[in-house]
Amino acid sequence: MKSKIVIATMNEHKAREIRALIGDRYDVMTQASFSIPSVPETGETFEENALIKANEVSRKTGLLTLADDSGLEVDLLDGKPGVYSARYAGPNATDAENNKRLLADLERFKSQKIMARFQSVIALIDPLDGSKNIFHGSWEGRIIFEPTGKNGFGYDPLFYLDELESTAGELNQTEKNKLSHRAIAIKKATDYLVKKTLETK
Repeated sequence: MKSKIVIATMNEHKAREIRALIGDRYDVMTQASFSIPSVPETGETFEENALIKANEVSRKTGLLTLADDSGLEVDLLDGKPGVYSARYAGPNATDAENNKRLLADLERFKSQKIMARFQSVIALIDPLDGSKNIFHGSWEGRIIFEPTGKNGFGYDPLFYLDELESTAGELNQTEKNKLSHRAIAIKKATDYLVKKTLETK
């Protein structure tokens, strides 16, 4: 029987991506399976927000819990939108609205190369032994002004990868899951879990 792991998110796009990255090692559920409402992200860093979500869901389920907090950092905007990436244009903003706000803020830099990166922080909490671990992943690229590609979500259509000559929005799920910030952080987390499982056998 597979061990259970709960993803602390209400974002189905993110949950689908994380499920694919974890693979069939675990019986993967989300907080929606337990009717746990959205957890307010009141932290000022990705680490704080990931831990806030993981702590709450782990406390309510008593199960191994994984939470991701991630976002886009743009150098010319001093790291914004950062932790506010999902609500950059307002509390209930759509991806399209957030993208529009980002491009409006960058309009004055249109002639420059706009370097940016996606950051992902994974918090992993195991209530059985009280362990709490943090894993980081980063994905470098730049922002373009013409959205391209219909895959992914969030800022993917604006996030251009020079080495691939495409945006993240043009990559299919398999391609993205080999390269992305979340893929890097999740691999670190799953490697840790595999090692931990072997050590306790």
